[in-house]
Amino acid sequence: MKKKLPALTLAAVMAATMLAGCGGTPASGSTAGSSAPASAPAAQPVEIRLMAYNAETSRATYLALLKEKFPNIKITYEFVALDNFNNVLNSQLQAGQGPDIIEVGGETRLLANAGYLMDLTGEAFTGKYAQAGLSPYTVDGKVYANPLQSWYEGIFYNKALFREAGASIPKTLDEFIQVHKDLAAKGIKPQTMGAQSWEPMMKQSIGVVNNEFYSDPANKGFDEKFNKGKAKLADAWAPYVKEWSKVIAEGCLTPDMLGLSYDQALDEFATGKAAMWESGPWAVNTILEKNPEIELGMFPIPGIQEGPGWLVGGPGSALAVNAKTAHPEEVKQILEFTATPEAQQALIKDNAGSSFLTGVEVDLGEIYDDCAEAFKAGNVYAPWTAAWISGNPIVEGYGKSLQEVLAGTKTVEQALADADAINDTMRESLG
Repeated sequence: MKKKLPALTLAAVMAATMLAGCGGTPASGSTAGSSAPASAPAAQPVEIRLMAYNAETSRATYLALLKEKFPNIKITYEFVALDNFNNVLNSQLQAGQGPDIIEVGGETRLLANAGYLMDLTGEAFTGKYAQAGLSPYTVDGKVYANPLQSWYEGIFYNKALFREAGASIPKTLDEFIQVHKDLAAKGIKPQTMGAQSWEPMMKQSIGVVNNEFYSDPANKGFDEKFNKGKAKLADAWAPYVKEWSKVIAEGCLTPDMLGLSYDQALDEFATGKAAMWESGPWAVNTILEKNPEIELGMFPIPGIQEGPGWLVGGPGSALAVNAKTAHPEEVKQILEFTATPEAQQALIKDNAGSSFLTGVEVDLGEIYDDCAEAFKAGNVYAPWTAAWISGNPIVEGYGKSLQEVLAGTKTVEQALADADAINDTMRESLG
């Protein structure tokens, strides 16, 4: 009997309108080289549904290329915002429907364990990717998704506003706080944050944890112990998250930011109303569209001690296949093409990152010059996608608790304890 997928978030599953199941008219069964009668109707393209939590604009060049390469396939791109993605996907899959191709991240292990994903281990295209890109999508030695480009997130900054305030790139958390004060003294809003979402504070705090905790070789086995319930965030991470929380205590992050959306914060930064904003390369095109003259840079999230800093990220999202797709051959054609340098460069054009396809090199550009030392040191990590079995539900709960920390209704210790409780609940549900 097939295992039922446990809820992928602790929030109640929202009543989502069910999208159409895998469909499309099958391709003609005629053999190659044969000709159909002149009166025969043209074969309809096979429809492949691709559900994703990255906006279509971040895949535009890639999707245009697929349309060109596969005229017999109609790809319907269905964007669902990350805040509700798992709820919508879960309800469709449990109903025996769902998209043909699924953009996956930290939920890969849950979906694979529930039997919803196709095993891609033996496919030739899977073997073209570096192991570092495949590891987050591997369960019990089987690969269930092929990686897209890497992702990373740091602090975007406006170089002109930094010059105006005489501010330098911070190398420590204390310097980061001081930069806020220097900018504010010049009448410049230091940092904007769309804290209406649970993601940015979660990522910024983990950036500090990366600097101080994951950089210590003694903690190499922590994530494995955490998966088994033998280690707790409230014990291991507390000193570092408490240090990060100085950005709240010192007024760098303020409760009014809880009313700001991602788009509102992006607009504030892009139009010069704030000097810093935490995000990643997927936002660059929109920033430059809003303000082509902006002098844009990015620096890593600093730690307590001086160092090259860390970015939050690593192997980004990946493409998995619904085990019940009605069009496995067409889907495999798409994944086979995706595993080519041409397709990888198309992906990177709209969403900068490195490629895990062997032999593909990428020039990230001068925007990321201040991150060079961090990249060189390999200081890019996101434990919930790289190692945690129930990564997405844990960081969502943790991020929402940090929103309460910013509102003044919870402590850092309580937020970490909430994350531990979610890990325990998810582990028990997976049995």
